[in-house]
Amino acid sequence: MLILGLLLLAATGAFTGLAIAGNLSGGPEYTVSVLGQDIATMNTLAVFCSGLALALIFCAGLSAVASTAAHRRRGRPRKRAARPGGPGR
Repeated sequence: MLILGLLLLAATGAFTGLAIAGNLSGGPEYTVSVLGQDIATMNTLAVFCSGLALALIFCAGLSAVASTAAHRRRGRPRKRAARPGGPGR
């Protein structure tokens, strides 16, 4: 699950960065291109909704990484050191 979460984080980050870098020109209609390939022509509402979808995917990846880290932290019981003069003496 950790690998899947990290993969989602990296993929959405890379895609968002490439999409922003390649589409800095503005207008009423946006032709979205990534790595020289035109993906779609979107209006402002479609660009906003795709940003929401990317943020949701990013948060799902972040949640997967966080839950895996918390699960690993809780999985190992702590060993207590015997205190001097205690019952283990």
